[in-house]
Amino acid sequence: MTRHFLTIEQQSQADLDSIYELSTSPLDDATLKGQGVALLFERPSLRTRASSSAAVHELGGYATFFSDDEVGLDSRECAEDVGRTLAEMYAIAGLRVRNHAIFERMRAATNDRMSLINLLSGVAHPTQAVADVLTIADQFAKGDVHGIAGLDVTYVGDATNVTRSLAVALLRLGVNVTVGAPPDYQLAPGGIEDPSALEGPGTLRLTASPTEAVKEADVVYTDAWVSMGMEGETEQRRRDLSAFRVDENLLKLAKKRTVLMHCLPAHRGDEITNAVLDSAQSLVWRQVFHRRSAMIGVLRWIKEESS
Repeated sequence: MTRHFLTIEQQSQADLDSIYELSTSPLDDATLKGQGVALLFERPSLRTRASSSAAVHELGGYATFFSDDEVGLDSRECAEDVGRTLAEMYAIAGLRVRNHAIFERMRAATNDRMSLINLLSGVAHPTQAVADVLTIADQFAKGDVHGIAGLDVTYVGDATNVTRSLAVALLRLGVNVTVGAPPDYQLAPGGIEDPSALEGPGTLRLTASPTEAVKEADVVYTDAWVSMGMEGETEQRRRDLSAFRVDENLLKLAKKRTVLMHCLPAHRGDEITNAVLDSAQSLVWRQVFHRRSAMIGVLRWIKEESS
C-alpha cells in the first residue's frame, strides 16, 4: 500500500509515533539507495529545500528539484500530467504547493503509484509540525514526545496552515494549545486540518487577547504576518496585528521557563523583535535542525521501516 504524508489529521497516532521515533533513531544510509525523490516547489523555501535534500542524501538517495518556473502547475501543464510524468521516474515526490487539492488530483491520476509528501500547502504544513514536536520534546521531555503532555503552548498572530498542523499534532499528544489572534485572523472551524474537530486529550482555547494568550505558557510560537502572495496586504496586516508582536514585554507575562518558537523566515520588527528571536529563550535554530529530522522520519516511514 502506497503511503502518503499530507496532513497531521489524516495520520493515525500510531503512524505519527512511528515517524517521531524514526526521525531521531539510528538510520540506515541505504534506505533510499539508488532511488530519487522529486521535490516540486510552487513556493520557495530555504529550510524546506535544504532539509528535504539533506534527508534524502543521508538515506542514500538523490533529490531532483523542480521550480514553479520549470513546471508551471496548472498553467504550463495540468497537475495530473505533472504527477503522471513524475510517477514514471520517482517513487516519492515532495510538493510545496498553494492548492492542497493538487495532492488528491495527483493521487487519482497516478492510481497511488507514487508516495506524496506535503512540504506545505495552503491549509497544512505537517513536516513543520513534526519538527516542532521534536523540538518541544527535546526541551521539556528529553526527546520523549509523549512526555510533553500537559504543557501549555501558545500561538500568537495570524493563525495559518502552520498553526493548524501544529495544533492538531500537539492536541493529540495531550498538550494544551491556545491561539491568540484578532477575530479576522483566528482559526476557523472546518477543513482537512481542523484542530477544533479533535476531542482531546489536549484542550484548545481561542482568544483575541495576546496578553491572555501567553499567560502561563510554556512555549510561545509565532509566524510571519505577511505570507507569500499577501504582500499587497502588508500595511493592513501590520496595523491589525501590531498588538500581537512577540517582544520582551509580552514574554514577561508567560512562565519564567517559557521558550520562543518561530518556523521562519522571520520578519524582524513585525511579528517578533530581535531581542526575543536572538535570545537564550529562542529555539528557532533547533527547529531548523529538526526540519531535517522530520523529513528523515517521514521518508523512513514511507519506506515502511519499523521503529
